[in-house]
Amino acid sequence: MCGRFQLSVKGKTISERFNVEVFDEKYKPSYNCAPGQYLPVITNENPDKLQWFFWGFTPSWAANRADIKPQINSRSEGIETKASFKQAIQQRRCLIPASGFYEWQSKGPKQAFHIFLKNNPLFAFAGIWESYQTAKGEILNSFCIITKAATEQMLVIHHRMPVMLSQNSERDWLWADSEEKRQQLLEAIPDEDLGFIPVSTRVNDLRNNDETLLKPWKFPEQTSLF
Repeated sequence: MCGRFQLSVKGKTISERFNVEVFDEKYKPSYNCAPGQYLPVITNENPDKLQWFFWGFTPSWAANRADIKPQINSRSEGIETKASFKQAIQQRRCLIPASGFYEWQSKGPKQAFHIFLKNNPLFAFAGIWESYQTAKGEILNSFCIITKAATEQMLVIHHRMPVMLSQNSERDWLWADSEEKRQQLLEAIPDEDLGFIPVSTRVNDLRNNDETLLKPWKFPEQTSLF
């Protein structure tokens, strides 16, 4: 899964990398992006614009229903047929810019890890988005990150991971008009391209949001995993 990520590059880097306009008075780098926040996305509807959507996807048919919990992730397996996501995957796809993400070891001490691309300070998660009108008449735009089964090395930490698109496939993801094409694009990044660094539990607290979150740290009893 993916429940926390990092987007700590300068706005200029995002602008140049994705060819979108970024306003520094609105964009602020973050080392601790979390569900429930409004975060930058690039949608297939406005591919030249950086927009701020709510991380917590709710399908339009479930708008204003208290019994429907917003989803931060969607599994790539079955996404084309699941009622909550099938319309969005066909019509409303997006890129979620990121510098890295965090995951917690599922067995043993809850060691947190910072996971990133070794040779690229910025990439994009594959996502879907939705838009609906709230009971108060406001328009809420939301998104979730698509996940898939973990790669062999990632499996040491967790059995799921977010889909990190290759740079060459980002625009293809926005325009993918067939299920076959979309599933091809949801392949995992090779293990050799990924970096893994154990970090402290300070990332658990949203009040902590600075570069020290990336500092290597591990539980005293934690053995090296990589």
